[in-house]
Amino acid sequence: MRLTLFATLVLCCGATFATAQSAQWDYVGSRGPLNWGKLDPAYKACSDGHEQSPIDIRKARLNTALKPIEFHYIAGGATMVNTGHGIELRVHKGSYIVANGVRYDLEKVAFHHPSEDAVNGKLTDMDAQLIHKSADGKIAILVSRMNLDESHPNAMLATLWQHLPTQPGQTEEITDMVNARGLLPNDSGYWTYTGSLTEPPCTEGVQWFVMEKYVGINRAQLRAFSSLYRINSRPLQDRNGRKIEANK
Repeated sequence: MRLTLFATLVLCCGATFATAQSAQWDYVGSRGPLNWGKLDPAYKACSDGHEQSPIDIRKARLNTALKPIEFHYIAGGATMVNTGHGIELRVHKGSYIVANGVRYDLEKVAFHHPSEDAVNGKLTDMDAQLIHKSADGKIAILVSRMNLDESHPNAMLATLWQHLPTQPGQTEEITDMVNARGLLPNDSGYWTYTGSLTEPPCTEGVQWFVMEKYVGINRAQLRAFSSLYRINSRPLQDRNGRKIEANK
Protein backbone atom coordinates (compact mmCIF):
# COMPACT_ATOMS: atom_id res chain seq x y z
CA MET A 1 0.00 0.00 0.00
CA ARG A 2 1.39 3.36 -0.99
CA LEU A 3 1.28 5.66 2.02
CA THR A 4 1.37 9.43 2.12
CA LEU A 5 2.08 12.05 4.73
CA PHE A 6 -0.68 14.56 5.25
CA ALA A 7 -0.27 18.31 4.92
CA THR A 8 -1.53 18.77 8.45
CA LEU A 9 0.44 17.94 11.55
CA VAL A 10 0.69 14.22 12.09
CA LEU A 11 0.50 12.86 15.63
CA CYS A 12 2.59 9.85 16.49
CA CYS A 13 3.24 8.13 19.81
CA GLY A 14 1.90 11.00 21.87
CA ALA A 15 3.92 13.82 20.34
CA THR A 16 3.35 16.19 17.44
CA PHE A 17 6.55 15.94 15.48
CA ALA A 18 6.01 15.60 11.74
CA THR A 19 4.86 18.14 9.18
CA ALA A 20 4.26 18.06 5.47
CA GLN A 21 7.92 19.09 5.04
CA SER A 22 9.19 15.97 6.80
CA ALA A 23 10.33 13.07 4.66
CA GLN A 24 7.75 10.45 3.81
CA TRP A 25 8.31 7.05 5.36
CA ASP A 26 6.78 3.61 5.17
CA TYR A 27 7.01 0.14 6.67
CA VAL A 28 8.25 -1.51 3.47
CA GLY A 29 10.50 -0.75 0.53
CA SER A 30 13.00 2.06 0.09
CA ARG A 31 11.26 4.21 2.70
CA GLY A 32 11.04 1.33 5.17
CA PRO A 33 12.54 1.00 8.69
CA LEU A 34 16.06 0.13 7.53
CA ASN A 35 16.26 3.49 5.77
CA TRP A 36 14.36 5.76 8.13
CA GLY A 37 17.54 7.34 9.48
CA LYS A 38 18.61 8.30 5.96
CA LEU A 39 15.35 9.90 4.88
CA ASP A 40 15.57 13.08 6.94
CA PRO A 41 18.13 14.56 9.38
CA ALA A 42 15.27 14.77 11.90
CA TYR A 43 15.08 10.97 11.80
CA LYS A 44 18.73 10.43 12.75
CA ALA A 45 17.86 8.67 16.01
CA CYS A 46 16.20 5.88 14.00
CA SER A 47 19.65 4.70 12.89
CA ASP A 48 22.02 6.22 15.48
CA GLY A 49 20.01 5.88 18.70
CA HIS A 50 21.06 3.44 21.43
CA GLU A 51 17.73 3.05 23.22
CA GLN A 52 15.41 2.23 20.36
CA SER A 53 12.12 0.35 20.46
CA PRO A 54 10.74 -2.25 20.05
CA ILE A 55 12.92 -4.93 21.67
CA ASP A 56 12.81 -8.60 22.53
CA ILE A 57 11.84 -8.88 26.19
CA ARG A 58 13.78 -11.65 27.91
CA LYS A 59 15.73 -12.15 31.12
CA ALA A 60 13.74 -9.47 32.90
CA ARG A 61 14.74 -8.76 36.50
CA LEU A 62 12.00 -8.77 39.11
CA ASN A 63 11.92 -5.43 40.93
CA THR A 64 9.73 -5.61 44.02
CA ALA A 65 9.97 -1.82 44.37
CA LEU A 66 7.97 -1.30 41.18
CA LYS A 67 4.44 -0.27 42.04
CA PRO A 68 1.33 -1.52 40.24
CA ILE A 69 0.06 0.85 37.59
CA GLU A 70 -2.93 2.86 38.79
CA PHE A 71 -5.61 3.12 36.12
CA HIS A 72 -7.91 6.13 36.10
CA TYR A 73 -9.64 5.64 32.76
CA ILE A 74 -13.09 7.03 32.13
CA ALA A 75 -15.66 6.15 29.49
CA GLY A 76 -16.35 8.64 26.75
CA GLY A 77 -16.55 9.28 23.05
CA ALA A 78 -13.53 8.99 20.76
CA THR A 79 -12.39 9.30 17.18
CA MET A 80 -10.99 6.52 15.01
CA VAL A 81 -8.39 7.78 12.54
CA ASN A 82 -6.73 6.09 9.59
CA THR A 83 -3.37 7.88 9.58
CA GLY A 84 -1.98 6.26 6.45
CA HIS A 85 0.40 4.28 8.65
CA GLY A 86 -2.18 2.57 10.84
CA ILE A 87 -5.34 2.98 12.89
CA GLU A 88 -5.50 5.23 15.95
CA LEU A 89 -8.14 5.75 18.59
CA ARG A 90 -7.99 9.35 19.81
CA VAL A 91 -9.72 9.64 23.15
CA HIS A 92 -11.32 12.54 24.94
CA LYS A 93 -9.39 14.08 27.80
CA GLY A 94 -9.73 12.83 31.35
CA SER A 95 -8.21 9.33 31.40
CA TYR A 96 -4.78 8.81 32.95
CA ILE A 97 -2.49 6.37 34.71
CA VAL A 98 -0.10 6.78 37.59
CA ALA A 99 3.10 4.79 37.07
CA ASN A 100 5.77 4.85 39.76
CA GLY A 101 4.43 8.11 41.12
CA VAL A 102 4.10 9.94 37.80
CA ARG A 103 0.77 10.87 36.25
CA TYR A 104 0.51 10.30 32.50
CA ASP A 105 -2.58 11.43 30.60
CA LEU A 106 -3.93 9.10 27.93
CA GLU A 107 -3.89 10.71 24.49
CA LYS A 108 -4.52 7.92 22.03
CA VAL A 109 -4.22 4.23 21.20
CA ALA A 110 -2.26 3.00 18.17
CA PHE A 111 -2.75 -0.50 16.75
CA HIS A 112 0.01 -2.55 15.15
CA HIS A 113 0.04 -5.80 13.15
CA PRO A 114 1.93 -7.84 14.17
CA SER A 115 3.00 -6.72 17.65
CA GLU A 116 6.16 -4.66 17.92
CA ASP A 117 7.79 -5.86 21.17
CA ALA A 118 8.50 -9.59 21.36
CA VAL A 119 8.65 -11.80 24.44
CA ASN A 120 11.35 -14.46 24.33
CA GLY A 121 11.53 -14.02 20.58
CA LYS A 122 7.80 -14.37 19.94
CA LEU A 123 5.51 -11.67 18.57
CA THR A 124 1.77 -11.63 19.11
CA ASP A 125 -0.71 -11.18 16.28
CA MET A 126 -1.36 -7.52 17.13
CA ASP A 127 -0.82 -4.98 19.84
CA ALA A 128 -2.56 -1.88 21.12
CA GLN A 129 -0.21 0.85 22.33
CA LEU A 130 -1.86 3.21 24.80
CA ILE A 131 0.13 6.42 24.52
CA HIS A 132 0.32 8.79 27.47
CA LYS A 133 2.08 12.06 28.25
CA SER A 134 2.98 13.66 31.58
CA ALA A 135 2.58 17.34 32.41
CA ASP A 136 6.27 17.91 31.69
CA GLY A 137 6.12 16.19 28.29
CA LYS A 138 7.45 12.75 29.15
CA ILE A 139 5.92 9.89 27.17
CA ALA A 140 4.80 6.53 28.54
CA ILE A 141 3.51 3.78 26.27
CA LEU A 142 1.46 0.95 27.73
CA VAL A 143 1.32 -2.10 25.47
CA SER A 144 -1.54 -4.57 25.37
CA ARG A 145 -0.46 -7.66 23.45
CA MET A 146 -3.19 -9.36 21.39
CA ASN A 147 -3.31 -12.96 20.21
CA LEU A 148 -5.77 -14.98 18.17
CA ASP A 149 -8.16 -16.60 20.66
CA GLU A 150 -11.59 -17.47 19.30
CA SER A 151 -12.85 -18.50 22.73
CA HIS A 152 -12.07 -15.13 24.35
CA PRO A 153 -12.32 -12.32 21.77
CA ASN A 154 -12.01 -8.76 23.03
CA ALA A 155 -15.40 -7.07 23.44
CA MET A 156 -13.92 -3.57 23.34
CA LEU A 157 -12.20 -4.30 20.03
CA ALA A 158 -15.50 -5.58 18.63
CA THR A 159 -17.06 -2.19 19.39
CA LEU A 160 -14.17 -0.22 17.92
CA TRP A 161 -13.92 -2.26 14.74
CA GLN A 162 -17.47 -1.27 13.79
CA HIS A 163 -15.98 2.18 13.15
CA LEU A 164 -12.81 1.23 11.26
CA PRO A 165 -11.93 4.00 8.77
CA THR A 166 -10.78 2.24 5.62
CA GLN A 167 -9.05 5.06 3.73
CA PRO A 168 -5.97 7.10 4.75
CA GLY A 169 -7.09 10.41 6.18
CA GLN A 170 -10.57 9.13 7.00
CA THR A 171 -12.01 9.57 10.49
CA GLU A 172 -14.96 7.95 12.24
CA GLU A 173 -16.59 9.44 15.31
CA ILE A 174 -17.57 7.03 18.08
CA THR A 175 -20.50 8.22 20.13
CA ASP A 176 -20.70 5.03 22.20
CA MET A 177 -19.05 5.25 25.60
CA VAL A 178 -15.68 3.50 25.28
CA ASN A 179 -13.16 2.91 28.04
CA ALA A 180 -9.57 2.09 27.11
CA ARG A 181 -9.32 -0.21 30.14
CA GLY A 182 -11.31 -2.69 28.07
CA LEU A 183 -8.27 -3.19 25.79
CA LEU A 184 -6.09 -4.42 28.66
CA PRO A 185 -5.83 -7.82 30.36
CA ASN A 186 -7.28 -8.24 33.83
CA ASP A 187 -3.85 -9.13 35.22
CA SER A 188 -1.85 -5.91 35.42
CA GLY A 189 1.65 -7.41 35.70
CA TYR A 190 4.10 -5.74 33.35
CA TRP A 191 7.66 -5.44 32.06
CA THR A 192 9.20 -1.99 31.78
CA TYR A 193 12.20 -0.52 29.99
CA THR A 194 13.38 2.79 28.54
CA GLY A 195 13.04 3.06 24.78
CA SER A 196 11.85 5.27 21.95
CA LEU A 197 9.00 6.06 19.63
CA THR A 198 8.68 3.27 17.06
CA GLU A 199 8.03 5.65 14.16
CA PRO A 200 10.15 8.51 12.83
CA PRO A 201 11.73 10.51 14.36
CA CYS A 202 12.28 7.60 16.83
CA THR A 203 12.71 9.99 19.77
CA GLU A 204 14.24 8.32 22.83
CA GLY A 205 13.43 8.73 26.51
CA VAL A 206 10.08 6.93 26.29
CA GLN A 207 9.06 4.69 29.19
CA TRP A 208 7.53 1.43 28.00
CA PHE A 209 5.18 -0.76 30.03
CA VAL A 210 4.43 -4.07 28.31
CA MET A 211 1.62 -6.12 29.82
CA GLU A 212 2.67 -9.69 30.59
CA LYS A 213 -0.70 -11.28 29.76
CA TYR A 214 -2.33 -10.92 26.37
CA VAL A 215 -5.93 -10.27 25.39
CA GLY A 216 -7.78 -12.34 22.82
CA ILE A 217 -8.93 -11.35 19.36
CA ASN A 218 -10.92 -13.44 16.94
CA ARG A 219 -10.06 -14.21 13.34
CA ALA A 220 -12.58 -11.72 11.93
CA GLN A 221 -11.09 -8.90 14.03
CA LEU A 222 -7.58 -9.80 12.92
CA ARG A 223 -8.55 -9.98 9.26
CA ALA A 224 -10.39 -6.66 9.39
CA PHE A 225 -7.19 -4.91 10.44
CA SER A 226 -4.74 -6.88 8.29
CA SER A 227 -6.85 -6.19 5.21
CA LEU A 228 -6.03 -2.50 5.76
CA TYR A 229 -2.46 -2.88 7.02
CA ARG A 230 -0.71 -6.12 6.22
CA ILE A 231 2.25 -4.98 8.30
CA ASN A 232 2.71 -1.77 10.25
CA SER A 233 5.25 -2.66 12.91
CA ARG A 234 8.91 -1.78 13.25
CA PRO A 235 11.43 -4.66 13.44
CA LEU A 236 13.10 -5.45 16.76
CA GLN A 237 16.00 -3.22 17.78
CA ASP A 238 19.20 -3.96 19.70
CA ARG A 239 18.81 -4.00 23.45
CA ASN A 240 22.27 -2.44 23.92
CA GLY A 241 22.57 -3.57 27.51
CA ARG A 242 19.35 -1.97 28.71
CA LYS A 243 17.78 -3.49 31.78
CA ILE A 244 14.25 -4.82 31.67
CA GLU A 245 12.40 -4.92 34.97
CA ALA A 246 9.31 -6.93 35.88
CA ASN A 247 6.43 -6.14 38.18
CA LYS A 248 4.31 -9.08 39.35
